[in-house]
Amino acid sequence: MKKILIANRGEIALRVIRACKELGIETVAVYSKADKNSLHVQYADEAYCIGPNESTLSYLNMQAIISTAMVSGADAIHPGYGFLSENPFFAKLCETHKIKFIGPSAKIIECMGNKAKAKELMIKNNIPVIPGSHGAVENVNKAIKIAREIGYPVIIKASAGGGGRGMRITHSDEDLKKALELAQKEAQNAFGNSEVYIEKYIEEPKHIEFQILADEHGNIIHLGERDCSIQRRHQKILEEAPSPFLEKHPELRKEIGEKAIIAAKAAGYQGAGTIEFLLDSSGNYYFIEMNTRVQVEHGITELVTGIDIIKEQIKIASNEKLLLNQEDVKISGHALECRINAEDPDNDFRPSPGRINTLILPGGPKVRIDTHIYQGFEILPYYDSLIAKLMSYGKDRNEAISVMERALDEFKIEGIKTTIPFHKKILQNAFFKKGEIYTNFIQRRME
Repeated sequence: MKKILIANRGEIALRVIRACKELGIETVAVYSKADKNSLHVQYADEAYCIGPNESTLSYLNMQAIISTAMVSGADAIHPGYGFLSENPFFAKLCETHKIKFIGPSAKIIECMGNKAKAKELMIKNNIPVIPGSHGAVENVNKAIKIAREIGYPVIIKASAGGGGRGMRITHSDEDLKKALELAQKEAQNAFGNSEVYIEKYIEEPKHIEFQILADEHGNIIHLGERDCSIQRRHQKILEEAPSPFLEKHPELRKEIGEKAIIAAKAAGYQGAGTIEFLLDSSGNYYFIEMNTRVQVEHGITELVTGIDIIKEQIKIASNEKLLLNQEDVKISGHALECRINAEDPDNDFRPSPGRINTLILPGGPKVRIDTHIYQGFEILPYYDSLIAKLMSYGKDRNEAISVMERALDEFKIEGIKTTIPFHKKILQNAFFKKGEIYTNFIQRRME
């Protein structure tokens, strides 16, 4: 692999460019007109404008990206996360044009991207799943029948969904009647697919995901788990590795990790991905989905394992064998990630576009920051509000928290509102400090 086009923007585009440079691989950036002054454009070996500001006409413009890859002579495309990273048609399009898609095949993306199909695959392989419908639910009568069988509360989810879109929690038949149609409409608008399914809603669960690496020679390992329970409206905002709960239950960790490997093998997986579980207070765990791409929060796993996940992705796509066995993976210390968004936490987290007039980034020992912003950079309203991923490392969880608190105090941004003050509140929360966290933590403990 000699030249890689990065079909993305922001910090993840920079992250891939840096990995490529260290591997001696040339890079091609693509950008919208709005992003002409972005760092990924400046750092790449080549850069091409592929459309106007709107992502639908630029970063989601498959033909423009494929054409750019061919014109530039790129032999592979790294999709990052978001945009086209889990689009099976785009993966197939790359294959058709003999361009390596750095990720799994279109068939695997399609199978695991459809949550109902993925659930059926897990059931066949004896991996626990949350009780619910077998496949999509088309009408209210069927939905009510299933809900009564598994017991309220239930949650409606989009079959092709992610990021909390198309989700509705209901507690009665009446609630379900109203919520089903709304969820179907939201799923159609967000994903072009109105199919939804129903699951038992688990009260106060922990969201645990295992990082998978699988080469094209049948070797699969996991790099331990991340706890992504701190969420707002089903969107992750703070993650940590390893899980505070599983630290106290090593046998359960071992069992879930083995199930994650079985799940990846069942899917015929290749590349970097995550197997995601919900874990209840009794230690029961349930598969919920697989993400067939690199995760936003991959950096904290890199901090506690010393393994560069992006480089491993690229090596796998180059048909190299994994040089690590499961026994070689060692978890050392603890890491946290705060997602810093351009949002106003005092005004219902509304997006806060604008020019960054002052920027002082945190530093010092045990701090990592992945960001594409700089002083004078303008945050535009066309894209996701994530502007930085602030990570801390410590010999244990307490030290990682202390380092993060210090780093957040150092982080100064003027000209826009950010979620930095909200992250400080989370870290100061007594329940968080004790590791008593779950997916509705913010509703229960912060609002």
